[in-house]
Amino acid sequence: MKKENPVFTGAGTAIVTPFKNDLVDYEALGKLIDSQIAAGIDAIVVCGTTGEASTLTDEEHRDVIKFTVERVAKRVPVIAGTGSNDYAYAVDLSQHACEVGADALLHVTPYYNKASQLGLVKYFSKIADNVSKPVILYNVPSRTGCAIGIDAYKELAQHPNIVATKEACGDISFIVKLFHAVGDLIDIYSGNDDQIVPIMSLGGKGVISVLSNIAPAKTVEMAHACLNGDFRTGAELQLEYLDLINALFMTVNPIPVKVAMSMLGICEDELRLPLCTMTDKENEKLKKVLDQYGGRIK
Repeated sequence: MKKENPVFTGAGTAIVTPFKNDLVDYEALGKLIDSQIAAGIDAIVVCGTTGEASTLTDEEHRDVIKFTVERVAKRVPVIAGTGSNDYAYAVDLSQHACEVGADALLHVTPYYNKASQLGLVKYFSKIADNVSKPVILYNVPSRTGCAIGIDAYKELAQHPNIVATKEACGDISFIVKLFHAVGDLIDIYSGNDDQIVPIMSLGGKGVISVLSNIAPAKTVEMAHACLNGDFRTGAELQLEYLDLINALFMTVNPIPVKVAMSMLGICEDELRLPLCTMTDKENEKLKKVLDQYGGRIK
């Protein structure tokens, strides 16, 4: 009953934040945004996990969101990662994102604090009360140590400004239960590239993807096949690109995808500590997988 128009359908890229000499490389970021849109991507998700938001300074975080909104220029929706484990900061950053024109906000479960389920309901609800754009929840317990349970989802789904969730728990059984509990109230996006088709077959609206940083057209093709009810084609693409997806997660995201993008000449493989570059053995393995796909990476 609550569902209206989704923020986006299909494939949204959890875009990397390129660095050069420990500064945000805005030239590379602009070119990446343009190439993503040219490839048909359906949304840009900026300053999320893949965008290394946790190591951006406050000024950088705000500037990257503003730059992305301006570069995208309404061609596709921009979803700004504005989550924090500090409520006041999350609201302040979210209000900035709303002011500069982001279309929606991505809010991760508060890390380290390890909130109770009641705390999560209060936290997300109060954020949604104090922002002017739709809120997409982000459930990724492997990174935050904190998971949204079904009962908490049921309460949060009633909030008029909480419209969707990026589900990256990795547990298909849980996600089946989630669709049963709240699938008629909020939109559900896959947060894992290896589960795009399974989640969309249950009614998911698409994916917030790491893979699409290097293969945007193929990720769009996979997601749109599912949107069109052609799950056979979607499944074929899911299986065809599984080796590449697995390679992009051979170590902590976004390390492999940044290395892959460097190998493909898209941006530098520079990261900020505690993230660091891969070993020679890992680089060799990733290079072999990229070579295996050759012209199919697009």
